[in-house]
Amino acid sequence: MRPRLYGRADCHLCEEMARTLRSLGVEFDEIDVDADARLKTRYGSDVPVLVDAHERELCRHRLDAAALSKIK
Repeated sequence: MRPRLYGRADCHLCEEMARTLRSLGVEFDEIDVDADARLKTRYGSDVPVLVDAHERELCRHRLDAAALSKIK
């Protein structure tokens, strides 16, 4: 399984994290929290959140070196 990026449309931080992950060659799944009421309640406006394949949070809002080391 691949890491997941929880975010939403028109979120500049979400777009920035996705763009950075792509530029680094990281394969991941993008999940729109607004498409699922449970996720929308869980994350609210607190996105983006990157999780590993086991749903463990790697980082929130900004991508950092520690998160990258866990997925590469």
